[in-house]
Amino acid sequence: MTTQEERLEYNRQNIAEFRASGGTIESFGDAPLLLLTSTGARSGEPRTAPMMYLADEQDPDRVYVFASNGGRDTDPTWIHNVRAHPSGLTVEIGTDSFTADAEELTEPTRGEIFAIQAGRYPAFAKYQAGTDRQIPVVALDLRRGS
Repeated sequence: MTTQEERLEYNRQNIAEFRASGGTIESFGDAPLLLLTSTGARSGEPRTAPMMYLADEQDPDRVYVFASNGGRDTDPTWIHNVRAHPSGLTVEIGTDSFTADAEELTEPTRGEIFAIQAGRYPAFAKYQAGTDRQIPVVALDLRRGS
């Protein structure tokens, strides 16, 4: 079991690698990744989290992220931040940066989008199977030219 400080340090290293490499993290292979910067729900400070995403095939200005937290029984911190402050987020994809607004999806759309991600990346199905909580799915609407 890792401590909170170990997870934060792991995220700091991943964020630095993402930015230095132009949007990749070696340990994630070819998985599509982004950095999401939100405002801390309690602190009000900017908080950045690396995560996999799913591009919306019909809307190039929309991507989906998954609050899987590695299958833990608690939601990741970033989802609390997004719920508290869903507007004015910053999303980095590759070397591009966008301002975004978030919308937490409800059923049946949540389940449909999650099923696509789990079909492409079976670890997501394992994460859901390993916890009693329903893994939240968030749509990020990107504002280009931001």
